[in-house]
Amino acid sequence: MLVSAKEMLNKAREGKYAVGQFNINNLEWTKAILLTAEELKSPVILGVSEGAGKYMCGYKTVVGMVNGMLEELNITVPVALHLDHGSFEGAKACINAGFSSIMFDGSHYPIEENIKMTTALVNTCDVLGISLEAEVGSIGGEEDGVIGAGECADPNECKAIADLGVTMLAAGIGNIHGKYPENWAGLSFDTLAAVKEKVGDMPLVLHGGTGIPEDMIKKAISLGVAKINVNTECQLSFAAATREYVEAGKDLQGKGFDPRKLLAPGFEAIKATVKEKMELFGSVGKA
Repeated sequence: MLVSAKEMLNKAREGKYAVGQFNINNLEWTKAILLTAEELKSPVILGVSEGAGKYMCGYKTVVGMVNGMLEELNITVPVALHLDHGSFEGAKACINAGFSSIMFDGSHYPIEENIKMTTALVNTCDVLGISLEAEVGSIGGEEDGVIGAGECADPNECKAIADLGVTMLAAGIGNIHGKYPENWAGLSFDTLAAVKEKVGDMPLVLHGGTGIPEDMIKKAISLGVAKINVNTECQLSFAAATREYVEAGKDLQGKGFDPRKLLAPGFEAIKATVKEKMELFGSVGKA
């Protein structure tokens, strides 16, 4: 059964570890992440961007697939199904479809507008027991076609949003989606510390977890980050393993063209990446 991310993130914040949000793109992705979480006894958050939701035939299809897998694979660890970077309309659609966690990204609106729209969702999510993530200060890089430069959030704006009663807060601290450029300046821990001081016990979220050096990840966790998002890294490892299979000509041998065989190396690569991240984040054995 899907659960809200609230309890798992509060436990993570207190225990000084982070729960990974791994974005899903299809059946292979979902199955690989769930099996790894179960194997490592780690709580997990499955992230779905609006683009991926559309690709997978809509939010109801995603909910049906995930719920079916939880039952068929006998998953016992806490699993949250989370809308990633949702619009206001997307958030409402996912609430209706049966998601257990929602992110409303109002970071590109003026702060007053962000507060107004986030407030409207807080009450609904509270009543339904759904966790809600809000964002202040845009995360850089590309997310479904929107490119941001990796701004640092204003700690006072973070407090204004946190005070509305959201479950968790994503604050831009110089992090970006996708691969980090050669000249990336690193995470701004001063911003993170200032945000933490303003928002107190609110679990913080680090977007763009792919390519952030391990020591920075660990420092961010020590400063209150309880949720870390990973997407690109799984995509890269899936693509590399699939390429290797095809370049070795294995799809031309026997029934190597069967999608179950063709996609198996990529599936294993996702599992390996998720395992590596769960170990780094410290969530192994915490379910």
